[in-house]
Amino acid sequence: MDRKLRRLLGKIAVLIALVVGALFAGLPVLWMLSSSFKLNTDIFAYPPQLIPPNPTLEAYTAIFTDPVKVRFFLNSYFISLSVTVLTLLVAVLAAYALSRFEFPFKRVLNVVIISVQAVPPITLLIPYFGLIMFLGLYNTYPGLILTYMVFTLPYAIIMMTGYFNTLPRELDEAVKVDGGSSWTALWRVLVPISVPGLVSVGIYTFMIAWNEYLFALTLTKTPEMRTVPIGIQLLMGQHSYEWNQMMSMSILGCIPILLLFLFFQRYFIGGMTAGAVKN
Repeated sequence: MDRKLRRLLGKIAVLIALVVGALFAGLPVLWMLSSSFKLNTDIFAYPPQLIPPNPTLEAYTAIFTDPVKVRFFLNSYFISLSVTVLTLLVAVLAAYALSRFEFPFKRVLNVVIISVQAVPPITLLIPYFGLIMFLGLYNTYPGLILTYMVFTLPYAIIMMTGYFNTLPRELDEAVKVDGGSSWTALWRVLVPISVPGLVSVGIYTFMIAWNEYLFALTLTKTPEMRTVPIGIQLLMGQHSYEWNQMMSMSILGCIPILLLFLFFQRYFIGGMTAGAVKN
């Protein structure tokens, strides 16, 4: 067989595989989007219709006009943004210390950070519940924020340490020669050129906090403290499911993550690559 023909057939096979994969991954999302514009009774109509015959905004109206459901989104935004900002702040300081300084038990601390990252979160559910109750943080924002930070910080520290390790130490030395301190070198030089790493870690952290379900369910009890994943689950009633509202809330819940990837995709990929190069 001619080499050009084989190359053409190979490209066609790859293209077909990509199309099949895209359909496999995209059709559930398209069905979710379609169902969000249907009446609850039309979702299970036979034969199924991907394009709603009578599109309606009933599900979205029900969400935006219900203060409790709107509160789910406000809670998720507040908690996720708080976790992201605090995680980045602590991770930058910890990563700078691990990357630039030598101190006792540094290797032990690195092992502990990696070990915490390796622990399945579900195994910590009961101990954390008891700890949160003991501290009086049950059903509070600080309780959820501190809990999420336990799971996001190890990854953030590991990635930022790897990113700082790729930056030459001459940058710090140049600042010190000019009379600056380590603090100045960190915030005036290293952090501004570490934007790709910060963005990648920030997106990851926001995703973890936004999508987390188990601890949000266990550590909260009132609708005023629930987040979007719990809000979706609450639409599954004892006698009926609000499928169209579940789909619309899922679509609205996907939008923040989608926008983050669309606007910061190149930073995210670059930061992930740089942070994994050297550690």
